[in-house]
Amino acid sequence: MRFVSSILLVLVLLVMSNCQKSKDAMADDAATMVAEKWLAMVDSGDYAKSWNEAASIFKGAVDEQTWAKTAESIRTPLGKVISREVESAQYHTTLPGAPDGEYVVIRFKTEFVNKKEAYETVTPMKDKDGEWRVSGYYIN
Repeated sequence: MRFVSSILLVLVLLVMSNCQKSKDAMADDAATMVAEKWLAMVDSGDYAKSWNEAASIFKGAVDEQTWAKTAESIRTPLGKVISREVESAQYHTTLPGAPDGEYVVIRFKTEFVNKKEAYETVTPMKDKDGEWRVSGYYIN
């Protein structure tokens, strides 16, 4: 009987582990779709729309005009996007300097016309209304 209980406990732990992995994978997928859609706005120079679609924490950190000027000054010299691929996507519930919540830190390897190898880090978060929205963007 003890052996059967041990096996059942192991099975329960495995199922719980797989459920968590599935939840993280679903969050990664949803956040990646949002990040790609948001990056398309930035790629097209529609900085106002990208600001409007961003998370409330993003909007609280930078106003629309400042975002547009900053994004334009950084992105214009790079030229158009030639290719972009997801290098990694990691689900987190805590990040340094940010309130606890649900985040996915996505790193894209991107090639621009004027910069052959760049890395974009986009961090969608589950916003107050439960929707995934971009809360941070960094390029190097």
